[in-house]
Amino acid sequence: MSTQFPSDRETRRQVLGVGHSAGDRVWRERLTAQQNATALAIAQRSGIPEIVARVLAARDVTIDGADAFLDPTIKALMPDPAVLRDLEAAAARVADAVQSGDTIAIFGDYDVDGATSSALLSRYLSALGIRNRIHIPDRIIEGYGPNGPAIRMLRKEGAGLLVCVDCGSTSFEAFEDARSVGLDVVVLDHHQVGEELPPTVALVNPNRQDDLSGLGHLAAVGVTFLFVVGLNRELRRRGMFRAQREPDLLALLDLAAVGTVCDVVPLKGLNRAFVRKGILALHSRANVGLAALCDVARVHGPPSPYHLGFLVGPRINAGGRIGDAALGARLLTTHDMDEARGIAETLDRLNGERQALEAIMLEEGDAQALVSVEASDPSVLLTGSDGWHPGVVGLVASRLKDRYRRPVFAIAYDVDGKGTGSGRSIPGVDLGAAVRKAVDEGILEKGGGHAMAAGLTVRRERLADLSDFLDDALAAQVGVARSENELKIDGALTASAASTALVHSLEQAGPFGAGHPEPVFALPSHRVSYADTVGKGHVRLTLADGGGGSLKAIAFKAADTPLGKLLLERRGDPFHVAGCLSLDTWQGRERVQFRVLDAADPRQSRM
Repeated sequence: MSTQFPSDRETRRQVLGVGHSAGDRVWRERLTAQQNATALAIAQRSGIPEIVARVLAARDVTIDGADAFLDPTIKALMPDPAVLRDLEAAAARVADAVQSGDTIAIFGDYDVDGATSSALLSRYLSALGIRNRIHIPDRIIEGYGPNGPAIRMLRKEGAGLLVCVDCGSTSFEAFEDARSVGLDVVVLDHHQVGEELPPTVALVNPNRQDDLSGLGHLAAVGVTFLFVVGLNRELRRRGMFRAQREPDLLALLDLAAVGTVCDVVPLKGLNRAFVRKGILALHSRANVGLAALCDVARVHGPPSPYHLGFLVGPRINAGGRIGDAALGARLLTTHDMDEARGIAETLDRLNGERQALEAIMLEEGDAQALVSVEASDPSVLLTGSDGWHPGVVGLVASRLKDRYRRPVFAIAYDVDGKGTGSGRSIPGVDLGAAVRKAVDEGILEKGGGHAMAAGLTVRRERLADLSDFLDDALAAQVGVARSENELKIDGALTASAASTALVHSLEQAGPFGAGHPEPVFALPSHRVSYADTVGKGHVRLTLADGGGGSLKAIAFKAADTPLGKLLLERRGDPFHVAGCLSLDTWQGRERVQFRVLDAADPRQSRM
């Protein structure tokens, strides 16, 4: 954002006069005065539709950078992998293991980023003919990250090298165990870490304090892909490919796309290229595990970041949350179509069980949060119960964070009073840093994470101390972040104008996700000609403009919210409606669908 213009409030106009919507938000134009001018210049120079140019300009794309932005390529955006601290040492050590024929153990986290990182490295090593074995820890029995018993087991099974992906940056004790049994360790991670590092041969992490690569926005799967590129180069230098064919690195981009989207890292720079090109790789359905998962998730037509984040990712996660943590990685590495179909169906069933657990826990957590807000209105909400499943607490925290617009922790306690918790934050509030400081001060037994998500281990008797600490540490950040609840609008259109051609044009500016928000459009004074509930609390709608055009729409999980109640109770009335456009593909036919985010009564808007 340019500093030569006044503040956001002065340069961003209110849209349709909406100052208080069903979602208690102000609708404000996303573009500043400067960005409006840039959008016009981009449209004129590049020849793209003005609405696409507006989307680009609102996301700080420059006039000169528009063409390259519309076609993000791995070749143009890929840095030299050696810019990552320790990467060359890591590549050399793994290359030694490859040349000596050692079995390589891969230790991954139990989330989607961990599963895709593990599978990406495993598929590359398997293409070289190298024996490798993935170990994903059991969330309840082993907890997060490398642990001594698992390391000793892997060594006993014949592992000559341990590579930890999406974990390991703070595993001091576990890696001392590895050293004691003569097992070298390489770490490929992206989690925030302090100055002191555990004993390893190499620790590759762009968020190391001594790493100057500027790649801290990568997910672990992105770091792993860069590592594989560096390893491939090292093996080529050693003459490995004189007698055998090099693995197809671009074929691994489908895994990079899934992990990047599901870990909710910013879709900028190389991450955008990973997702754009990875989605193209997904079209080929070469990874039979991902293809089977898309089938059971009922992803019709070309997959999008939305499908990956909300349909595919949760199913990969389901094994790590409430079932066999290794199922996701096993699915993503299999070449057997029957096995893939069986695992995908198991994960689909587990995901349904997870949804049922989540609904029960969310109801209880919501009641706790409401009491807390009414009693003391804390900056950070702490919820928890003895009966909660530790694999689902992160999802509960995320839902409550959206509902109460502040950071939330959901904590599952065991019979000894030890709580395993997961927290989710709001933009502008660094939850990970606060958790690490709480560990340093002895309030937490263990903890860490990112700005937007963190995990912790806390004794029940320290809960009040934790609440006071978080309130002191984050009150100012939370206050600023919650000072005004805005919905930023990219433009206005009618149902008649919402064509498949328009959506395809907008897709040129994607993929959209964290750090590169999906365009939001306002439909002025559209009549709700149909409204009903469908599925698990969704509201299905038909929106009609005054010119005979209509648009199918859906408001997900909105039935019991002020938005859903407004739309259901006042069928036939006109509303200003805000949301996102997408294409729904069924039996080869494309249809535009509008995902409703908010609505407002035109009679109560200030025009």
